[in-house]
Amino acid sequence: MAGVTLGRMQAWKILESSAPRATVLVRLLVGWVFLSEGIQKFLFPDTLGVGRFIKIGIPAPQFFAPFVGVVEMVCGGLLMVGFLTRLAAIPLLIDISVAILTTKIPMLVKSGLWATAHESRTDICMWLGSLFLIIVGAGEWSVDGKLAQTKKSPTDQGAD
Repeated sequence: MAGVTLGRMQAWKILESSAPRATVLVRLLVGWVFLSEGIQKFLFPDTLGVGRFIKIGIPAPQFFAPFVGVVEMVCGGLLMVGFLTRLAAIPLLIDISVAILTTKIPMLVKSGLWATAHESRTDICMWLGSLFLIIVGAGEWSVDGKLAQTKKSPTDQGAD
């Protein structure tokens, strides 16, 4: 029984965050970009969905393009409201890492540093923003923050 309680306490730790309230701005920025990109994979499948995945050589593009689109929409939305933020940021970090490896690294070889720096600015921001959210969590102005606050014991709440 003690092991179950300890496991639950550790699970709630993932929601806790001492990040400043302004973290909401990073969540909204990163979440919005991923959410909108996920939607666009379905709106423009030839240029941003399956067609793009075929062009860059992603295997099984008919599966992976919609899969990635759904991951971006769901996890982007979770970031925006700040629910399961750290967990939602992990697949997005993987997603953007694959995007950088499959599109920006070949571009660096072909077009050079400055063209790649220009084209990769959003990707690098999304990578750093996702990593930031994994490290600091959602912050106080989030569903995670509200849930973590309700799980604090009365003695913890008095210490704030």
